Amino acid sequence: MRPSNLRTSTRPELGVLLRHWRDARGKSQLDLSLDTGISQRQISFIESGRSVPNRETLMAIARALDVPLRDRNMLLLAAGYAPMFSESAWDSAEMKSVIGALTRILRQHEPFPALVMDRYWNVLMTNEAAPLFFGCFFDMAARQGPRNMLHLLFDPDGMRPFVANWPEVAQSLFERVYRESIGRLVDDKTKELLATLLAYPDVKNEWKNPVAIGFMPVIPLGFIREDRVLSYFSMVTTVGTPQTVAAQELRIECLFPADEATEIHHAIMMDEARAGAAQRPGEHAD
Repeated sequence: MRPSNLRTSTRPELGVLLRHWRDARGKSQLDLSLDTGISQRQISFIESGRSVPNRETLMAIARALDVPLRDRNMLLLAAGYAPMFSESAWDSAEMKSVIGALTRILRQHEPFPALVMDRYWNVLMTNEAAPLFFGCFFDMAARQGPRNMLHLLFDPDGMRPFVANWPEVAQSLFERVYRESIGRLVDDKTKELLATLLAYPDVKNEWKNPVAIGFMPVIPLGFIREDRVLSYFSMVTTVGTPQTVAAQELRIECLFPADEATEIHHAIMMDEARAGAAQRPGEHAD
């Protein structure tokens, strides 16, 4: 007798997607059964394409596998259901309250740089300190290319010449790309981003392998200015219990001085930058 929460289907793509996420999480069908309370037989039927679960069962499986919201929509579509999670733009009307909170966080982090980025490290918002800070090292107005923090740090025409410990920082950034990927899985667009970073001069191919990179909880970012190294570390904040794709994929990166000397010289540097910016049009971080 067929379980009541399954219906017949000829949609093998749903099973392919579920096996993909189960394999990514290193779970057997039995593991998933124990996590969800759904029988192993039902899970087998779903993955083989013999049956399709109802929405509640499918979402229970997705939660157990920690499937990102964007990919949960894909599972729903594959099962013949409408998506549950909005994929509106990050600055859409429904994100108004989140954008307001981000704006307050950015403002409160002055005089230190803070940025809001999407899952691919594209810069969406900054506080006033961020473009002023990066402008202290090179001509931001002359920079061509996307507003992307990874490109800014890897590009020899960007911040890279000013990073004191660049090889160590670059390696740790590759690790972060893997560690902070939505759903802890690198998608095709992230792979394309990694490929563009590897194309920069003197970037070692083995750096892209997260297995070869040891866990480094804090890698200070040392920026060279006027024969002095200013040392910073970053903290990353994400939206708790997101219910839209955009909210889940946003993150805030805030730079903090790693020592007292950096904090003192940062204040001096930013005062000089503000004085200079008063005579120039506004600039934005790439």
